[in-house]
Amino acid sequence: MARRRRLLAATLLLVGWCCSLLLHLALPAIAQGPAGRPAAAQSAAAPQRAELRGVWLTANDMPVLRDRERMQEAVARLAQLGFNTLYPVVWNGGMAYYPSNVVVERQIQDFSYRGLQGQDVLGELIAEGRRQGVLVIPWFEFGFMAPLDSELARRNRAWLTQKQDGGLTSISAAGEVAWLNPFRPEVQQLITDLVLEVVGTYGADGIQFDDHMTLPREFGYDPFTTALYRRETGRNPPANPADGAWVKWRADKITAFMDRLSKAVKARRPGAVVSISPNYYDFAYKLQLQDWLTWVRRGIADELLVQIYRQDMPSYTPHLVRPEVQEARQRIPTAIAILSGQRNRPTPIDLMQQKVFANRQAGLGVAFFYLESLWSLGPEPPEQRKAVLASLFAAPAPRVAMPPPTATPGPAVSPAPRITVPAPPPPPMGFPGATLLPRSPQPLPWA
Repeated sequence: MARRRRLLAATLLLVGWCCSLLLHLALPAIAQGPAGRPAAAQSAAAPQRAELRGVWLTANDMPVLRDRERMQEAVARLAQLGFNTLYPVVWNGGMAYYPSNVVVERQIQDFSYRGLQGQDVLGELIAEGRRQGVLVIPWFEFGFMAPLDSELARRNRAWLTQKQDGGLTSISAAGEVAWLNPFRPEVQQLITDLVLEVVGTYGADGIQFDDHMTLPREFGYDPFTTALYRRETGRNPPANPADGAWVKWRADKITAFMDRLSKAVKARRPGAVVSISPNYYDFAYKLQLQDWLTWVRRGIADELLVQIYRQDMPSYTPHLVRPEVQEARQRIPTAIAILSGQRNRPTPIDLMQQKVFANRQAGLGVAFFYLESLWSLGPEPPEQRKAVLASLFAAPAPRVAMPPPTATPGPAVSPAPRITVPAPPPPPMGFPGATLLPRSPQPLPWA
């Protein structure tokens, strides 16, 4: 049996090499970069960095993460397979997935999230990652998003933004959710305190924000935001949520907050990585008010992973040579995030392999969503999927971790420094009701 496994791994390695060669020849022919140069040629001009090889550790992975022995085995296996970056969830559903003083003080969570052996899951995961030589960058998954029935939303209804018709929720991958108003100082302070607690107290290698550190463009018609917009522009918000100036005003406000937050992270833990994982730019900016290209250009983000969850190569490869992606990879470590499968939609390992080769030819790293589906939920046997992953990442690609903090990680945290935020505007007066527009289904980024 062992001999058959070794033979299978060798065969897969040979197949992978052949596919890599074919893609090396084919990709420049199907995609041209922003200056008309093939992607392979652009790759040679990019700074030489270790290839980003990441994986998300989601709420679905908690049965593994909460058990000390299984967590240690998983991290060791990922390191053995050649992964160099882990993104564990720490903020989901309006709850902190670690012992947090911030949520206790604000009375939005009446329990501390711990492992099956009573351990601090995040603290032990970071320590194990350091032992195995992989970066651990906690993932602030829900961002400004929160379930409407969460303690956070129930206790702070005024913190929620709304649509023109007063609606508080939208449909997301997490179901029906509300949105914290990113323009309110109280919301900004909460996010800042949580992030600095993770980065400062635990000595994490950084922090990651995804496509929920945003706001769907239909929102922003709450009294606080309309008053702020009127005070700064002299006008009422347009009835059309897609109005260019209205989109830009809100996107710029989120960018300004992200700039302050990034600086606060670096002040608390110099060298910490501010990682972002948005949708492709046109979708992110126009529909989610997330101007991530500006975040890259201004140095707000230190690492970029663009979510491209496509089910075939023809719809996938064009995103690798988008001008904004190629510009980003000249500045910071850049990867394309791919779907390794879901419980109701497994992803074949050969498709994952093709995407990794295509990313590599375009000078891009890769991150998989998510741990459980890497080898447990696929159509192939787990050992076969592990063998392919090992062949993909056979060449070492270590990323340099920061030294651990001098203080012992734990739940105790000193108060986070206050950030500078705009003063609240005066209460709105006489804001006329905007004309409602017909609702249309919003395209989903993973469709």
